[in-house]
Amino acid sequence: MDTRERTARPGVRWKRFGAMFGLTAVLSAVLVALTAQGVLAANFSISGMPFTVTATQLHGDGFAQFATIDNMIEDSPNAGDTGGQVVVIVSAIDRAELTKLCQSVSLGGMHLKITAGDANTPVKAESLVVDSDLVAGDANFKNIDIGQDASTFDRVNDRRNGGKIKGGEGVFGQQAETVDIANLRQNNYATTAARFTLPHLRMAFSGDGC
Repeated sequence: MDTRERTARPGVRWKRFGAMFGLTAVLSAVLVALTAQGVLAANFSISGMPFTVTATQLHGDGFAQFATIDNMIEDSPNAGDTGGQVVVIVSAIDRAELTKLCQSVSLGGMHLKITAGDANTPVKAESLVVDSDLVAGDANFKNIDIGQDASTFDRVNDRRNGGKIKGGEGVFGQQAETVDIANLRQNNYATTAARFTLPHLRMAFSGDGC
């Protein structure tokens, strides 16, 4: 897994990110300026096709969250009017458990749908990192620090490369000892993990998504 410290340029959807963190327009402008100066970095090329992830319950030990910009390959057919960039919320969890996970991606008239896990055998992940432009649900955090410099995060271990998963210097973020989210829904562009265990995995084409 990369360290998620990224170099980026101005992108889109700052309004969504600002709403989630309760940021003012001034702070959003500061974050945009930081990306323009190359404070955030991106070395993970996304396809540009978003996918939906839902779970009835998520529990995480060790949580960190900050913003960055994901980049598509040059001349990606999915770039649209984004310039090949998407502003995302990076959510990192040291050890995660998800109940009734559902993931789907629209393929034009049909969906590729994956389901896994239940209350007795949840999906488990280590060093889980998710890049989203929408995160929704009923959240509860333990010992949360909001507004912390993302480069100082120490809650989430990077089990692939060593060290900690963190953001760039001067980047607004939050981290917590634990996170619990009921009725989780995410619009994602990328997911990585050092380990991902999916009991009762089922993958199939479907007429509807998650």
